[in-house]
Parts: sequence; C-alpha cells; structure tokens
Amino acid sequence: MNFPESSSGVASALQWKTYGVSRLEKQALLNFILGGLTMRGCRIVSASDPRRAPFYIVLETPAGERHAVLAYAFRAGAKLTKKRPTNEHRFQIKYGGKLKGILEVAIDPTAVVTTIFLGIDLERQVFVAADPLMNAPSPMSSSVEFKAHHVAEIAAQGWHAWERERRGPKTRSRPTAEIDEDTRIQILVGGTQDRVYDLIVLERLALGLDPGERHLIADRLAEHPSRQQVASVSHKLLEELQLEPEALFDLIEGAARLKMAVRGWVAEQHLETALTAVPGVSDCRRINAEGQPDISLRWKGSPPILIECKNVLRKRDAAGFARVDFQKTRASISDPCSRYYSPADFTLLAACLHAVSEEWEFSYALTADLPPHAKCDSKISNRIVVQQPLFTTDPASVLDRHAS
Repeated sequence: MNFPESSSGVASALQWKTYGVSRLEKQALLNFILGGLTMRGCRIVSASDPRRAPFYIVLETPAGERHAVLAYAFRAGAKLTKKRPTNEHRFQIKYGGKLKGILEVAIDPTAVVTTIFLGIDLERQVFVAADPLMNAPSPMSSSVEFKAHHVAEIAAQGWHAWERERRGPKTRSRPTAEIDEDTRIQILVGGTQDRVYDLIVLERLALGLDPGERHLIADRLAEHPSRQQVASVSHKLLEELQLEPEALFDLIEGAARLKMAVRGWVAEQHLETALTAVPGVSDCRRINAEGQPDISLRWKGSPPILIECKNVLRKRDAAGFARVDFQKTRASISDPCSRYYSPADFTLLAACLHAVSEEWEFSYALTADLPPHAKCDSKISNRIVVQQPLFTTDPASVLDRHAS
C-alpha cells in the first residue's frame, strides 16, 4: 500500500503492509495522536481509517510545513501478568488477533514519510516510543516493557528518555526466532500527549543513529519549550556538528547512506581529521564500505592499520565511565556469535565520546586488549567500559604499542 497523496502536498513512493484492526480499539489511539498534534497548533490534513493499521497522517505545522507520518500504535498499560514484576508496564506488538507471525515495519529511507512506533497508555495519557528501525521487522506478540518509575517520570516531566536492554528470542523453536533482531541497547522515549509532535521531530532527526546519539537528541528535545519547532531544532543540530554548512552539504551529497546516519558519518569525519593531524600518521582515509572498518592509516610507514569508530552510550556507568555497546546491528541466524567483533577484524577501537561530553573527542584502545566475550570464543565482549589504562586519548601511544 502507498499514499502518493499529491493532493495533500506530500509525495512518497513508500509502500507498507496494512492490517485489519478493531475500530473500537484503535480509534482512541488515533485520537490520542491527532489530539496531541492539534495541541501544538498543527492542522490535520488527512488521517487514514482507524480500521487499518498502521495509521497514515498528513499534518501541517503552524509554520505551514506539511509532513507525513506512519504511526505503528499499540495499547500500553500496567496489566498484572503472572510471573512478571508487579511494577511493570508494557505494550504488546500485535495487530488484530495475530499472536504469531511478523510485523513488517515500513521505514522511508528518503525521510519523506516519518515512522513512529509507540505504545499509548490512554488511562495515564502518556506514550512510550521505541526506535522504529531497530524494530523493523518485529515478532508479533512480543512486548516492550518499562517500569512504573518511568511512567511517573514522564507524567512529572512531560518527556523522558532511558535505556532498555534488549535480547533475542529465548528459544529457536519459535517461528519468529528466524528474525535477525537488533539486540543492541535501545532507547525508549516517553511523553505526555502534547509531546507527540516532539516524537516526530526526534524520528526525523535520529533515523539510523546509534543509541547514544539518539539518546542525546532526545535529551536535547527535553530542554526545548513545548512549542519548539523542527526548524530551530535542526539549526541546533547543525551548530553541534561543528562543520561549515558547505562541508556538511558536500558530505551528504557524497554519501547516500548519510541520510540514514548523519552523526555516525560526522563522527568518522572528525576522527579522520584528528588522526591526520597526529605526527607519524600518513595515508589516513575513510573506507566508506559496508561491513568494513571506518578508517585506514599508516603509522610511521607501517602497513595499513584498520580502525573502527563507535559512539558511546549517553548514560555513563555507576563509576562515571562511558560505555560502548560493542556489537553489530545484525547477525547470521545460524551463528549468533557473528554479532560480535573479533580482534582480527581491526586493530584499534576509537570510542567517540560525543554522546556524553557533547564534544567531538575520542578515546582509543587496541582490540587485542579488549575483554573477551563471556560466551563466544575468540570474540570481544559487547560491554566495553571506556577507562584507563585500557583506553587513552593519545592515539600515538596506542599506535606505538601496536608497532612494538
């Protein structure tokens, strides 16, 4: 199904699968979304029939801009469940009576249509949203859980973001275990009804970003007045990238996947600039190839040395150290350990500290020194703490250690 919607001022070639649902159940969820948008002065140009999910909405901002939104919305609440924590809230990912199968979540790589993926608690008048890209696709009947204190924080502050540990299916006998799920830490964002528009802003800015950078943008949105519009948030983002506008546009023009991961590429750009300036480094370049490390360089005439750049998570550990969720987005279904990195994949890990320091700075470690994975032989742990002496901000000392 697709909605070119030329009459509404939004044109897109995006197609998505629709599901038959109960009007009685879904009308209230659609009303919550539409009501939240009108609270912010948006005009609803069109909205799809609530008997079909997901909802397709075209809105016009007070500034006259039109945006299309695809909303995968589910009922959230605190229903007591046997053998589950009493303080647990959740929303179940399913449409109609489907308890098995796969929910296909549509994502528009051109960003003409913005996808949101959320649970709505009608009793408490709040929502909790997950990263749509990390949930594309999703097993039907799976749940997104959160705690009562998260809901309390949302109600008190109006907007709240936090980390959620995510694990794959417990048994391979489930048909949905065939999905290669993204098991990285994901960021949940909750808001009151009037912050639905901010969720759309978040998804427009954060599509494809690592969890730490997504968390940072969510925190920044919390700092803005409730009527902050997209244009000024985008301007704030451009300032934060610390690049001249012409340089940023050149980057976007030269890299198709940049639209899906702007900050990741900007981190690599800053890393390349920082390493090029180190005396003894030559032939420093970005590799720009899918599935390959990010940077290649020579140290004092050495053979090429490969470096992987990873963004840290927004939240520090209890001791105040930054953390890296060190795993790939996807893995082979037949080999779950392929999700994790091996010291043979590259020589150095460069941890980008931007999500915690809000500066484009890096800390370096040799992959041979990183802790091993607890269950996968010859693999590196996915829980990396950025602290001395394992990491250092001096790349020359790490490169010298590798050469010795």
